[in-house]
Amino acid sequence: MFYSNYYWGMHFVWWLVWVSLLFWIFVTPYDIPGQRRKKDSPLDILKQRFAAGQLTNEEYQQKKKILDSDMVKPAL
Repeated sequence: MFYSNYYWGMHFVWWLVWVSLLFWIFVTPYDIPGQRRKKDSPLDILKQRFAAGQLTNEEYQQKKKILDSDMVKPAL
C-alpha cells in the first residue's frame, strides 16, 4: 500500500469539511437574523430609552434604582 499522499485523497475533502464547519460556527456574525444574538439586559434597554429621550432624568433614576436593587438580590 502507498500512504505517502494520505491526506490528499478523500481524507483531504473531510479536512475541508471540518475546517469550513468550524469556520461557520465560530466566525458567523452575531447580528444575522436567526443566528446567535446577545440579549439586551433590562439596564441596557433602560439606557437606550433614556438616550432616545423617552424617559426623563427622574424616571431614569427611579427605574435604575429598582433594577439595581433587583440585581443585587440573590436568586432562590
